[in-house]
Amino acid sequence: MALGNYAGTVARRGADPSPLLLEAPVPEALPDLLAADGVLFDLDGVLTPTAEVHMRAWKVVFDQVFGQWGITPAYTDADYYDYVDGKKRYDGVASLLHSRNVEVPWGAVDDPPEAETICGIGNRKNDAFAASLRAEGIAPYPGSLAVVQRLHEAGVPLGVVSSSKNAEEVLGAAGLRSYFRVVVDGVVAERENLASKPAADMFRAGAENLGVDPARSIAVEDATSGVASAAAAGFADVIGVDRGAGADALTAAGATVVVDDLSLFLPLTPNHPTETA
Repeated sequence: MALGNYAGTVARRGADPSPLLLEAPVPEALPDLLAADGVLFDLDGVLTPTAEVHMRAWKVVFDQVFGQWGITPAYTDADYYDYVDGKKRYDGVASLLHSRNVEVPWGAVDDPPEAETICGIGNRKNDAFAASLRAEGIAPYPGSLAVVQRLHEAGVPLGVVSSSKNAEEVLGAAGLRSYFRVVVDGVVAERENLASKPAADMFRAGAENLGVDPARSIAVEDATSGVASAAAAGFADVIGVDRGAGADALTAAGATVVVDDLSLFLPLTPNHPTETA
């Protein structure tokens, strides 16, 4: 999707272009978010820094599990990005344990946290995450919030596609829920039997529920599994946000452009004239 004139795109949507006028030209490599049929965002690591909370919770749980079971090599941050990040909770547990040639029963979603099953380990992590979220709260990334607010003002349909079952709680705690027409999360994926990222299912469902064509829409992701999911679903552009996965890894997974923060699409000021093309 070629970069166009932001103010012109907003005007075509019938919205006031003034809040979106560019202070400086956006590099041509960046897609025009305003020209998209819709924009679908991952949550953790894209909209909110909850990826860090998830990462810490997983480390606590896996350090405990690895220590109790004598699993080697030890769990590392690289394991999080390689086997867990962006996947549904239980799929992440299974993927990591499989990497160490460890097989345990899958169990059931209502397994207690102390159960030595895939679901039990996943539920143990969820308890740790939820406790941290409630104790510390969460705020969105400022650049991501600004982009979401401008797109919402311009009338661009917005959605969230997250593997987390905590997505609704996080969006509410961060004050973001009202900006998004559609949320496809881990709860929806389980109910509708959607395959975990990197399969195309979740992003494809997000586009369908939002009523937009992936071929004319944009996805924003920070995990290689999520980037691969959006690419497989046929999105015109997949923006990779590098919060630690690495630009090369995101590009290899299918990102059409990689940025370190969505603020690169800003600043947008109301009083600075935009040059016409």
